[in-house]
Amino acid sequence: MTKRKELLKYTLSRLALLPIMLWLISSLVFILLRIAPGDPVDAILGTRANELARESLRIRLGLDKPLINQYLEYLNHLIHGDLGTSLNTQEPVKSIISKALPASLELGICAILIASIIGYLIGYLGATKPEGKIDLCGRIFGIGTYALPPFWAAMIIQLLFAVSLGWFPIGGRFPAGMSFPSQVTGFLLLDSFISLKMENITGALRHLVLPAGTLGFLLSGIFTRALRLNLSRVLHSDYVEAARSRGLIERRIIIRHALPNALLPLLTILGITVASLIGGALLIELTFSWPGMALRLQEAISQRDYPVVQGIVVVVAALVVWISVIVDILVALIDPRVNY
Repeated sequence: MTKRKELLKYTLSRLALLPIMLWLISSLVFILLRIAPGDPVDAILGTRANELARESLRIRLGLDKPLINQYLEYLNHLIHGDLGTSLNTQEPVKSIISKALPASLELGICAILIASIIGYLIGYLGATKPEGKIDLCGRIFGIGTYALPPFWAAMIIQLLFAVSLGWFPIGGRFPAGMSFPSQVTGFLLLDSFISLKMENITGALRHLVLPAGTLGFLLSGIFTRALRLNLSRVLHSDYVEAARSRGLIERRIIIRHALPNALLPLLTILGITVASLIGGALLIELTFSWPGMALRLQEAISQRDYPVVQGIVVVVAALVVWISVIVDILVALIDPRVNY
């Protein structure tokens, strides 16, 4: 009973920190955008516009108000769930995010799945056969994929599989000229399966392979190194040695005793990897013209579109923080060794 109360207290304390963290992140973004060089009026009208037009637009956008008034108004809208309106397109930021978020989630989920399959397989083989050829290649693979610049790897993969071999399209999310399937979930691949049209499924899948494969390949090194290190440590622990002394076969020891304990720390690494997807996905989305959150963020920054930048950062930060909290709670629930 005491443990349950402690877990409940730990969960509530983590949840209580959520609004504080989101307030700090949103405030920091607001300040950084205002002190950064450049003017959104120049981005919209250009530098040659006359002063009357510039001042009229500044008043219409609310940029003539004192900074503290802009900040308080921004916080008030944020508390009520209003992310504002784009300065350039006058489209609600919620609408922009609702179109871009499913694309980023689809890319991220597929990349995580690919990274997990490749990384765990290589890490498992390396840990079960230490100091062998597979282990050596796995170590080089883990370090190499982590060190590769995402934009360089993406361009090489584009040149190889899209330009030279012509197996996959070079960019985009769906074939040009083909009508999109009905938006049921927002995930284009899943909606294509729901539509039961083979051309939709093929088109969505072919456009997803290269960006998701590239991002998954680059992230797989993290899983490779993490599983190998944790599994190697567990295989030398006392309870594994005791299982060997009882005459259990090595495969059963690894699968039944060592692997479940080695996978527990990887839950935390998975949460960290989701955060690292934000930086990696930006370069991948730009290279493959993938219409996700990272691409929209880059466009908004270049256009000095304050509301869009703030809205995207707050939504992404909320997702990352929520995932981190959920992972921490899951680890505390699963692993009795965790102190909280």
